[in-house]
Amino acid sequence: MPRRKAAGPPWEPGPGRRRPGAAGGRRRPRNGGGSSGGSSDEEAPRERRPRDGSPGGGGGGGGRRPGRPAAPGSGSALGPGPGGAARGQAVVICEPEHSKERIKLEGSKCRGQLLIFGATNWDLIGRKEVPKQQGRNEKGQLGHGDTKRVEAPKLIEVLGSEAIVLAACGRNHTLALTESGAVYAFGENKMGQLGLGNQTDAIMYNGQPITKMACGAEFSMIMDCKGNLYSFGCPEYGQLGHNSDGKFIARAQRIEYDCELVPRRVAIFIEKTKDGQILPVPNVVVRDVACGANHTLVLDSQKRVFSWGFGGYGRLGHAEQKDEMVPRLVKLFDFPGRGAAQIYAGYTCSFAVSETGGLFFWGATNTSRESTMYPKAVQDLCGWKIRSLACGKSSIIVAADESTISWGPSPTFGELGYGDHKPKSSTAAQEVKTLDGIYTEQVAMGYAHSLVIARDENDAEKEKLRKLPEYNPRTI
Repeated sequence: MPRRKAAGPPWEPGPGRRRPGAAGGRRRPRNGGGSSGGSSDEEAPRERRPRDGSPGGGGGGGGRRPGRPAAPGSGSALGPGPGGAARGQAVVICEPEHSKERIKLEGSKCRGQLLIFGATNWDLIGRKEVPKQQGRNEKGQLGHGDTKRVEAPKLIEVLGSEAIVLAACGRNHTLALTESGAVYAFGENKMGQLGLGNQTDAIMYNGQPITKMACGAEFSMIMDCKGNLYSFGCPEYGQLGHNSDGKFIARAQRIEYDCELVPRRVAIFIEKTKDGQILPVPNVVVRDVACGANHTLVLDSQKRVFSWGFGGYGRLGHAEQKDEMVPRLVKLFDFPGRGAAQIYAGYTCSFAVSETGGLFFWGATNTSRESTMYPKAVQDLCGWKIRSLACGKSSIIVAADESTISWGPSPTFGELGYGDHKPKSSTAAQEVKTLDGIYTEQVAMGYAHSLVIARDENDAEKEKLRKLPEYNPRTI
């Protein structure tokens, strides 16, 4: 049965009880044996800070202590339902049934045809010939109960009876949100990023229904209908927001990390004054959450933005490159009429759309150039009404007004959509001419490919879409 705390807030460890991941949890050494699992580290390397403390770089080994693997592709629900604790190691969020909200979430209203462009084979990105295949699945992150590559969209049969309203992807794991507020998780769980406890199939969250969620590279965030935020997975850089990076010295002087194996509430939000004072920010009700590879953004009910995690390249927007262990207020959006309406997180950068419609950027898309240390307006998109934005490794795609806009530094792999025999990269925002006359409802971007939902409500739009080549991996 789920255990309840006798006293104190549920996110604080009590006497005689171990914090999630404290003993028997997943711990990751920085050196030692090589990591398992295909090319995931090659295609999306986990960021490391060099010994001199500067951002980026490749200091350290990247090995991990092997653990008992979770069954690939086995989906487990994190949501309303019977809770449990894994061998007494974790405290499960538990809400009495009579006080739970009964909700029915709505999915995206976007309707149309799905367009894809960019690299479709992770293993061969950067080589001259890129076979048109998609669907890395060596960790079971596609949810089909196996580890076979999938070359075309395929229904996840175990979720066939569920109405899925939202999905989020990390490096090797996936979360899916149902209309009733339950979350299904599948893929790699080495860092506890599935929230399933000690790699068991027990449901490890029994709180209020979930309404939003996001995935970092090896951690996850979920938000309930009351505006509470929970995090789980790898705590490196303080990206979970629990005032710790989970680092400790293990045997043979190895640096390892205590991972959060079940959802744990993010309890503290702060602001820092110019003279260095740290003040708590009360009454934060979370309305949206976005994750980069190693950092997180939150938008609250007062249109304020908070950020925390890895501070390299200024992606947190605090005019410094220091890691933040708890959510810290981004000052620019804490003024009347200057609040934010949307937030987006890229691999090493962040975006926010202000309540007046302006797009702000901070961080870096090209890490070999100067970083933007605090939010600045994107002048190229002034006056555009942005409805959807997505970030890849270093590329950006935006749906605004009647156009689709993209940009990104070299190397790119076609994800900007500029067309054959055209420049593949651009450091300035450009309209995607190959989509002229096609209304983009929504955009999404992976490491080096883009997905677009294109509206097809009238004959003219359908005719435009018919002229585009059809993606078929079996014939290309």
